[in-house]
Amino acid sequence: MFGPGILVRTLSKPSRTDEFGRAWQYHSRSDHHSKVACWGIVFDLMRTCPLLRRHVEAGSVFFGINHEMRDFVQDRKKNLDLVLCTAGRDERKKKPLSLDAMMVDLGITLNDEEMRELAALPSLSRAPVGSVLMALEAKACMTAHQKALPRLYDELNSSHATVHGSNDQAIAAGFAMVNMANEYLSPDRNKGTGIELRWSRHVQPRSAQITVDKLRQLPKRSRPGEVGYDAFAIVVVQCKNDGSPLEVVTESPAPLSGDIFSYASMIDRLAHTYATRFKDI
Repeated sequence: MFGPGILVRTLSKPSRTDEFGRAWQYHSRSDHHSKVACWGIVFDLMRTCPLLRRHVEAGSVFFGINHEMRDFVQDRKKNLDLVLCTAGRDERKKKPLSLDAMMVDLGITLNDEEMRELAALPSLSRAPVGSVLMALEAKACMTAHQKALPRLYDELNSSHATVHGSNDQAIAAGFAMVNMANEYLSPDRNKGTGIELRWSRHVQPRSAQITVDKLRQLPKRSRPGEVGYDAFAIVVVQCKNDGSPLEVVTESPAPLSGDIFSYASMIDRLAHTYATRFKDI
């Protein structure tokens, strides 16, 4: 699976510029990391799911960005990072975009093997959203883990509820990136020019472990009609946000191979669920 490697490689380049002209690898007020994570998920899913590739090649499935879904039961709405969908009728003009073009817009960096894999896939294009087949939500917890955890959990928990409240047949997929670096430069704590940088210190791996343990409590479901995510992945990274390269953590507290919250398990589950739920599109 290429997604986690693509994510840390792309985020290793400082590309989010604040109002003071300082470039950051990660900024909490930007959705760049979420879009990069979702791009990688779709890339791996298309490589893994033959049925999805056939649907894309036949012009039956498209993608949408920041699509608003409304929970019919609770009458609440939420914008999802990226959705796979059938094409709908929308008179508003949208900028033409493909998965390849989105890669360029996001500054995603692929290696030679990944470029060959992408070239072998049918072109997935954006279209006005009709029926949502799969909705992706990606979040990150980079610093102040315990303080940020209640809001992170609530935002992720509301996502699957909104998706299934709008369309119970839709696949709700979640992704969380958790930082395990001992120290971190927070853009919120380092505003201004010519200032002495202030580091945030973390007790690791305890802070990351607490976050991972809480995310594991998110509801999961095995079939339509139940409550929870259809698939969810937790990826643990080392990110100081100081310009040094990010790294994927492959040991505990990161989910290990075969864990239901591992990235590979999520992709496999999404591919299987898509193939069984949408075989008649």
